[in-house]
Amino acid sequence: MICKETCLIYCVFLLALSVKGQVVFTDSYDSTFIDNMDVVDEFQSVSEQDPNKAAVLSAILPGLGQAYNKQFWKIPIIYGGTIIIGHYISYNHQLYHEFRSAVTAAVDNSAITVNYYGDSFSTETAIRNRDKFRRDRDFLMIIGGVFYLLNIVDAHVSAHLKEFDINDNLSLNIQPSIQTTPLFSQSFGFTIALNIK
Repeated sequence: MICKETCLIYCVFLLALSVKGQVVFTDSYDSTFIDNMDVVDEFQSVSEQDPNKAAVLSAILPGLGQAYNKQFWKIPIIYGGTIIIGHYISYNHQLYHEFRSAVTAAVDNSAITVNYYGDSFSTETAIRNRDKFRRDRDFLMIIGGVFYLLNIVDAHVSAHLKEFDINDNLSLNIQPSIQTTPLFSQSFGFTIALNIK
């Protein structure tokens, strides 16, 4: 059974290596359209959304740029992610401080230092756990910063995308194709045709 699965994976891998793509642009516009430059000016439109304003609003308060772009469904995702990341940062920070106190209590033998775990962990285990929770806390802080930056980038890009008009005059067709290679063999692939009407 394992041999059949291995052979199948190998065949799929070889097929993927031999796949080639072809992009075909077809241009089916009316030639009189280009002659009249006044008509071309009609297609230039200015977006109602300002991308820089959306980015600044998201930088001031996460989710405000998404509200400016009228993408209200993204706001719970942003705040949900922020709450989850913040919770785990706090959780790891608390455990880091507890294990740091346990290591300090094991080393200084002072009655003032509190060991939350008593003799449950050896000093080496407490040191490993202290370092692990500090590393996890710091990593989650980096993830939180990246999440904050993604919030700003999302608001900026979404405001830019509002100015694009998608209509039926633009279509993309993907079709399977078989093509001859220079070595007189055949390779399977896909033909991508972009139709501009």
